[in-house]
Amino acid sequence: MQAGDSGEGALPKASRADLDIRWAKAEEARAIARLFLISSDGLAAYIWSRIDMPGLRTGDASLEDVGAARYARSGTAFSYENCLLALAGGAVVGMAHAFPMEADPEPAEEEDPVLRPYAELEAPGSLYLSGLAVEEAYRSTGIGAELMDCVEELARAKGLPRVSLICFERNTRALAFYRRRGYREIARRPLVPHPSLHYAEGDALLLARAC
Repeated sequence: MQAGDSGEGALPKASRADLDIRWAKAEEARAIARLFLISSDGLAAYIWSRIDMPGLRTGDASLEDVGAARYARSGTAFSYENCLLALAGGAVVGMAHAFPMEADPEPAEEEDPVLRPYAELEAPGSLYLSGLAVEEAYRSTGIGAELMDCVEELARAKGLPRVSLICFERNTRALAFYRRRGYREIARRPLVPHPSLHYAEGDALLLARAC
């Protein structure tokens, strides 16, 4: 397992010979978008339905089209440049997207009530894991753990003291996975229901683990 052109330094080797984890390429942005729609429990669908991407005709583009255009960009946090892909047999089967969360000296209040809880759940100075997903056929095979190993090693390589992420408390499977890895709750906010979201009640949790 080698680092690609987009990342910084070498990634730790996968423990499985049939698995390759590397940095994503711009032409893989559609695969990233597809996996983000899986990982976000409807939040990506909500956000992408409300943004216009250059080059896409409003009303004609699918959510995956919008996501692909979003992650094909460079020089921004939500870019393929911050995405690790897991490949099995040459096919993309998982991804982890993470970037350093910087402190905003003058944070503006999020005006969208649906998005406000997530804007309030930030851990400046951490490596923020914005998305982790594995294709259904490959779940419970250790790929998510392999990706998390890489994310945590990346935090250490960048000199960041911890990894942070947001998880819905109703997503009990994901929450149990993170807790087994030592992630602990540091804040929570009640979610604002919306038809795009997979959960109609409960809290969004900010989790973190020291690296």
